[in-house]
Amino acid sequence: MAGLPFSEPLAEVIKEVLQNSDQTLAVEKINEFLDKQNNTPVNIAVTGECGSGKSSFVNAFRGLDNRDEGAAPTGCVETTTEVTEYHHPNYPNVTFWDLPGIGTTKFPADKYLEHVGLEKFDFFIIVSATRFRENDVKLALEIQKMGKRFYFVRSKIDSDLQNEERSQREFDRVTTLIKIRENCIQGLQDAGFESPQVFLVSSFQLHEFDFSLLQETLERELPEHKRKALLFAMPIVNLRVIEKKKEAFMSQIKYYAAASAAGAAVPVPGLSIAADVGILAAAITQYVFGFGLDVSTMKKLAARSGVPYGDLVNVAVSELVAKQITKDLVLKVLSSLAGTAALLAIEEGTRFIPLVGIPIAMGLSSFTTYRALQFFLNVLAEDAERVFKRVTSE
Repeated sequence: MAGLPFSEPLAEVIKEVLQNSDQTLAVEKINEFLDKQNNTPVNIAVTGECGSGKSSFVNAFRGLDNRDEGAAPTGCVETTTEVTEYHHPNYPNVTFWDLPGIGTTKFPADKYLEHVGLEKFDFFIIVSATRFRENDVKLALEIQKMGKRFYFVRSKIDSDLQNEERSQREFDRVTTLIKIRENCIQGLQDAGFESPQVFLVSSFQLHEFDFSLLQETLERELPEHKRKALLFAMPIVNLRVIEKKKEAFMSQIKYYAAASAAGAAVPVPGLSIAADVGILAAAITQYVFGFGLDVSTMKKLAARSGVPYGDLVNVAVSELVAKQITKDLVLKVLSSLAGTAALLAIEEGTRFIPLVGIPIAMGLSSFTTYRALQFFLNVLAEDAERVFKRVTSE
């Protein structure tokens, strides 16, 4: 959900829907308008030979276990025979495309991209569980010719380390990882690729190894609006991801405040407060899902980590964690936020003062919304940190 600047008709659209005195429609239209700014599509292609672990990677990136409903099928035989799309469960604008392995199709590398439909993809991830093969290099070179980005991901690193530890008397984790990386790079160079970068990843331990580096690389190389859309869908693999999500959400608050001010410009009793609460609920819902604090994501995290769901919920302090965000819940939490309820009441009253009332109300509405969203964002970001630390401390 990328935060794009609002277009010029923003205030007029909101004023128009508020003029009809239908509070429900007014809030719905405001949220609909805001949502349109946050639906930048991101299409990620994932390919690799049979058994490379690409389907597990697709699942892990979407916060799913291989056994979860909606997960890409995995197995020891080729399970992907056609291009298959998998939407992120919380961010359907972010789509992963599980492609058949180039070695399992009848198409050579130069025809493969035509077969799978290059145009729709923002970038490619080429996955291997061993050395990258000639087909992988050919595919990468064809992608490069078309001006698209690609990334080599060496999967199943956790299994490799376990196997090496069992077979060596003096096992050294760092040395083993260096050897695996050098082996992959050497294989790509032998196949004709000059300066390959390889990311070592475990789909079952995303917070380990190079997944964070891959995430940072994608952020750096994608256009800004695509970057933010991917960031919000990104699984939380370290505290820095939480901080980056918080910064991205923070950059959007001024737009919600502007929408709130526009709502206060219409002198219809009760409409400004209804609009403000609707805007707050929409934004807070994004924060909850972005930080992985919704019920579904928390339960999946509990299943993957082995930490009981109740323990994860209990480390959070906010009443908004693992809850459906409703206007009533927002009002309840707002009432405990010092000064906010009073500001809302003052705003409602000042709108009916002749001449100066509406400008004052608009300023108060904007300030109150901005202040409240900052508070909610800070609290939820801190809760996301608590949940992450609880999981990684096991």
